[in-house]
Amino acid sequence: MDFLIFLDSLSNGLFSTLEWADQLYWSYIGFTLVVAFGLYFSIKTKGFQFSVLRHPVRVIKSLMGTNKGQTGTNPIALYFASLGGSVGLGNVVAVVTVLTMGGPGGIFWLWVAAIAGMLIKYCEIYLGVTHRVKNNRGGYDGGPMYYLAHAFGVRWLPLVVAFLLCIYGVEVSQFLILTDTFTDTFGINRHWVIAILLTLVFYGSLGGVSRLAKICTVMMPPFLIGYVCMCLWVVVDQWAVFLELLPSIFTSAFTGHAAVGGFAGSTFLMAAQYGTARAVYSGDIGIGYDSIIQSETRLQDASQQARLAILSLLNNTLICTLSCLVVLVSGLWCAPGVLKPSSYVIAALSAYFPYMDIIMAIVFFLVGFTTIMAYFVIGLKAARFISPRLGERFFLIYAFFAFIFFAYYDQSQVMLLMSLSGGLLMLCNLAGIWKLRHEIKFETAP
Repeated sequence: MDFLIFLDSLSNGLFSTLEWADQLYWSYIGFTLVVAFGLYFSIKTKGFQFSVLRHPVRVIKSLMGTNKGQTGTNPIALYFASLGGSVGLGNVVAVVTVLTMGGPGGIFWLWVAAIAGMLIKYCEIYLGVTHRVKNNRGGYDGGPMYYLAHAFGVRWLPLVVAFLLCIYGVEVSQFLILTDTFTDTFGINRHWVIAILLTLVFYGSLGGVSRLAKICTVMMPPFLIGYVCMCLWVVVDQWAVFLELLPSIFTSAFTGHAAVGGFAGSTFLMAAQYGTARAVYSGDIGIGYDSIIQSETRLQDASQQARLAILSLLNNTLICTLSCLVVLVSGLWCAPGVLKPSSYVIAALSAYFPYMDIIMAIVFFLVGFTTIMAYFVIGLKAARFISPRLGERFFLIYAFFAFIFFAYYDQSQVMLLMSLSGGLLMLCNLAGIWKLRHEIKFETAP
């Protein structure tokens, strides 16, 4: 018994230290890097992201050209694979901490990070496609491991990034949320839920990017349409409340927010920290996932595929914003800690739609499963980079035990691990982007 108490104390101390490190990183380092890089490239390209966003149809039509090879995956299918990885439970669950911890001002910094992140994503995908290599599986291998090797001419940094991607590729946070949701909603034995989810993830992921793209192309459109419509219904119904709270999104972004209800209050740094961290996590800004996935494209022009990343991040930010607004107008953000992170949106929508616990369990599965599977695929590719012969085997063993182990942890603690590992990946990737910035061409669709 004393030993168990010691382990519990050790675990609490570890997570307290990790929470302090997470706050320090995203309040100063991560926040500053994302904004600075976004500002630099926005000025350099005269707002390239806005040029792309003004002409989305032109961007899509440009993919229908003749600049295609026989190897690789359809670029539109990869667009949905990108959404499958970036639009996930981070947009519906983790993003809620933007409000519950950072206050309404966190939404503003979420937008700032997303706008800045559009060009960061463009850069990493452009470099990923430019420096990719053909593999023996009928596709390409690309991403930060390859352009970092080109940028710095060393082996150790790409290996470090590949190792971090192996850890990040086992999306324990969303796996835990799905386990909690199905256990609580349907009363299914937790062990059975874990076993079924593990089977589905391993089956879907071992098919590679091609299978991932096919699954996401089928599963993502229904979620996007259904979830957006439900959230818009709530916001429109509470329009007067929304207009009343709208100014606080901008004012508290710089002044913080006073304590109200169960909300203990927030500072400028807290708003910036949570807004930036959740934008990076939910949108995969600078982490490398999208660079690896999009490198599988059959397009030969890197800028064509990279432009899609800007549209993808716009969709991602829309989902994050709607999730936050639903919780904001419902008033639930004033009572942090009362609910699990996965329960805020469900509670807010339940006032308008019947059987929301069941509906959201289905929604959580759609977005959570595609994200878990997408990150698992990049984890496998990173493991093969480390060791073509044994990497995949060791990654599968690690993933099996990690999913089971963290399925019994607290949601907030597991989100913390993903946030910190994502921050380390962003540091490495931004270093490579900066070193190779003169190679990147910002070309608009013809």
